[in-house]
Amino acid sequence: MTGSRDRLAKAETVVVAAVGTGVPALIEALEIIAAFHLMIRRKTEGDLCAWIEHGRPSPVAPFANGVDRDIKSVRAPITCGWSNGPAEGQITKLKLVKRQMYGHGKLDLLQARLIGSTR
Repeated sequence: MTGSRDRLAKAETVVVAAVGTGVPALIEALEIIAAFHLMIRRKTEGDLCAWIEHGRPSPVAPFANGVDRDIKSVRAPITCGWSNGPAEGQITKLKLVKRQMYGHGKLDLLQARLIGSTR
């Protein structure tokens, strides 16, 4: 339901159409969430309050109310140019290597694997 419909097989397209016809609230929720996603990607802060008001009477009302309660935290990534993405990527990489080792080495082996993988 959330993926691109261009890549679906014919049978999958029929199922998605049947679900959409049978559960119109689901289609409404998907459209509202897609609008939120687009707003975050395009960094259009002006649409945030309008989106919250549009989302309140919909099936995603708990999410819209949560966004409203913590609006400063939602507005910050839209307005601020800073991102913690690079740091999070390095942490994820470190955890992956650590889990792959699963107790088969100490800090020196972990350091060797990480330094060796960046070159």
